[in-house]
Amino acid sequence: MTPKIQTLPTTLLVGKKSITSFANNNTFELWQSFSPRKKEINHAINNGLYAVEIYPTTTFFQNFDPIREFQKWAAISVSKIDEIPEGMESLTVPEGLYAVFPYKGKPSEAMETFKYIYGDWLPNSEYEMDSRPYFALMGDKYKGEHPESEEEFWVPIKKK
Repeated sequence: MTPKIQTLPTTLLVGKKSITSFANNNTFELWQSFSPRKKEINHAINNGLYAVEIYPTTTFFQNFDPIREFQKWAAISVSKIDEIPEGMESLTVPEGLYAVFPYKGKPSEAMETFKYIYGDWLPNSEYEMDSRPYFALMGDKYKGEHPESEEEFWVPIKKK
């Protein structure tokens, strides 16, 4: 699996965030609280959903601890930020280089893909993790827990 390497322009997001961990994962609750309200957000660019993770360090996966906390966002991209619905926040993803991995399958079965990305591809590439947000982009082909669901994993990188 070879990723596309591309530069993401500065991206404005509006959504909900929570603090979570892999051991105490609250992703379902986060999306359940966000999804019915996404139509309240002004200036949406498209139908894409952003599942954003902001890790405290770039070595988060090398020193993996399932109870270590990080930020998780459920968001959509917007062309500008003016009024933010109550209970939501904005996030600016800075411009930068990303390795974009296509994924097809059930999101709950993506662990092997993540092991490949962080355990094989990244250490053997000319890149290392950058400190910008990681995100999964779920577009029109995303079908939740359906085996034909498609999404992209955007990993922030920089040259070693």
